[in-house]
Amino acid sequence: MRQQLIAGNWKMNLNRAAAVELAKAVAERAAAYKHLGVALCPPAVYLEAVGKAIAGSQVALGAQNMYGQPKGAFTGEISASMLVDVGCKYVILGHSERRQYFVESSELVNEKVFAALDAGLIPIVCLGETWAQREAKKTDEVIRRQFDGSFSAVSAEQMCRVVIAYEPVWAIGTGKKPTLGEAQAVHAALRRIIETRYNKQVAETVQIQYGGSVKPDEESKTLLACAEIDGALVGGASLKIDDFMGIIDRARKVGPC
Repeated sequence: MRQQLIAGNWKMNLNRAAAVELAKAVAERAAAYKHLGVALCPPAVYLEAVGKAIAGSQVALGAQNMYGQPKGAFTGEISASMLVDVGCKYVILGHSERRQYFVESSELVNEKVFAALDAGLIPIVCLGETWAQREAKKTDEVIRRQFDGSFSAVSAEQMCRVVIAYEPVWAIGTGKKPTLGEAQAVHAALRRIIETRYNKQVAETVQIQYGGSVKPDEESKTLLACAEIDGALVGGASLKIDDFMGIIDRARKVGPC
């Protein structure tokens, strides 16, 4: 059975001291959850400091973004090899905020996916629809289009080294949430897409997280208990130790995949 992954996306928050303090607290408390994968994705300037704070623990380090080229005159960008150099295991790609505010296309995400995989990173690739798209009953169409673009030419072997985060854009910071049935339906649809393109074994291997404003509540417990939902990509709640650990505590207890 697939292991669940709970990843905290700190976005553009905290300072160095607060980042290190939170990372140390997560590392200490996460020791009780050997059945889960746990990752922290701090701002890029704090990657090294957070990496040192969680060194030797089960908590992995992740970045929030990267560029698709290995090096060159790309002012302000960070390469996959640089992330590996500071100890990253994961990198978030195609987050809705990157797609919306920075107009990142699925084709650009695709370039980054290959660069991440080539460097040995595990990309957490975000896919999700807006409220207008859901209201227009275009969720499946949007998810498939983003999947096809983000994973164009990705091989079966490479796909098995990818994490997908279903991120209903309309649920982030709005107070709206998909029902359990709606969330399960999209996760199941994603797994069918993977099986159709590759095979059943690949579809059953890929971790698919939920990433729509996850909180430490009973709704999250119900979501994380679903067989199709392999953990969560957590935003704001990952900035508070009790909230983040509360989500981790609600994840289903399964052995490693």
